[in-house]
Amino acid sequence: MSELKIVNCSKYYKKNGKPMGALENATMNVENGRFVSIIGPSGCGKSTLFNIIAGLIQPSSGEVLLDGKDITRETGNVGYMLQKDLLLPWRSILDNVIIGLEIRGIPKKIARERALPMLQKYGLGGFEYDHPDALSGGMRQRAGLIRTLLYDKDVILLDEPFGALDAQTRMQMQNWLLQIWSDFKKTILFVTHDIDEAIYLSDEIHVFTHRPGKIKATIEVDLPRPRSEKTLMDDRFLTLKRELLLMLREERVSSE
Repeated sequence: MSELKIVNCSKYYKKNGKPMGALENATMNVENGRFVSIIGPSGCGKSTLFNIIAGLIQPSSGEVLLDGKDITRETGNVGYMLQKDLLLPWRSILDNVIIGLEIRGIPKKIARERALPMLQKYGLGGFEYDHPDALSGGMRQRAGLIRTLLYDKDVILLDEPFGALDAQTRMQMQNWLLQIWSDFKKTILFVTHDIDEAIYLSDEIHVFTHRPGKIKATIEVDLPRPRSEKTLMDDRFLTLKRELLLMLREERVSSE
């Protein structure tokens, strides 16, 4: 497991010749094996931060540390899954989930042998040789997450992976993700617009302001694990939900 530190990261773009801030002085410490969520208004820099952590864009200032090593501007250090599953339509589910292993130079036969037990254990048994268009949205997201896990990085970034799913499927996927997280002991940084989802999944929640995104508050989620649908009715859950709703409402009002 690995510890991720984001230190004073800012990102500015030029718009009509003037600097526009997307992210400002974001600092957070994501400890080993923790499930940490980020919530905030649309356009507050959450995805910008993920792209900086993944090395896909350069910060205007600041740095990203993984176990003390500066990985700013480096790719390949973390797993990263977007809201869209990005499965290749011409590949079977099995051959989709091994793409990360192939990129790392692992022969296809060995990669398939490694992937098959995971597909069978985590709900895709019997669909290994189907193509993505034969699967439901939830099953496609399972395949996308298994592909990210097989890339085998200790830190995983999940950018609204369940945002497009209906409420019932979303709850199933949240429980499935908690099972995966418990089994693999990964460090997860998770972006969501859904307050219930953030509380239900997380050990800790960072609340972002409107653009340029700053960290407004860090909330510890002191709900016992394992969690279930009953957790949603827990008094502490409802108290946290009220706190977060008020914080986001403040941001919405201040941006108008």
